[in-house]
Amino acid sequence: MIYKIQPGDKLYISVYNEEDLQKDIVVRPDGGITFPLIGDVQASGKSVSQLRDEITSRLSEYIPDATVSVSLKEVIGNKIFVLGQVKNPGEYVLTGDIDVLQALSMAGGLTAFANSNKIKVLRRDPATHKKTVIPFSYKKVMRGEDLEQNITLRSGDTVVVP
Repeated sequence: MIYKIQPGDKLYISVYNEEDLQKDIVVRPDGGITFPLIGDVQASGKSVSQLRDEITSRLSEYIPDATVSVSLKEVIGNKIFVLGQVKNPGEYVLTGDIDVLQALSMAGGLTAFANSNKIKVLRRDPATHKKTVIPFSYKKVMRGEDLEQNITLRSGDTVVVP
């Protein structure tokens, strides 16, 4: 799986032999970045190599054969949220593929008051902003039943434990 840049991620962009074109940049909430000479570039949703290629192409007008480097310094925008009856509710950075059960574990597990059959994953499609509610029954998954409901979470998902 190729990581896609998210708002909030920290990038380091440099152009070889161009000291003024070496920048630490945070991806804005709108998904864009601003880089000298070329202005605004949409970074969110692109891989690091796709962003490098676009910057290289746009810089070619000013610096022919520019050698551009883009590196991901910090993954901040790739977050999920776990709320409700868990021991440590909050936001968690996704460092790889995480499913619902793993997210609940990251949050310290369920409290004694949790309704483990009524857990929900709230998901918003970034393109359409359409919201979806995905039910999750902890008890069934723990018994080895309905394992397909233990979905891989996406950036921005919220797991709600009533």
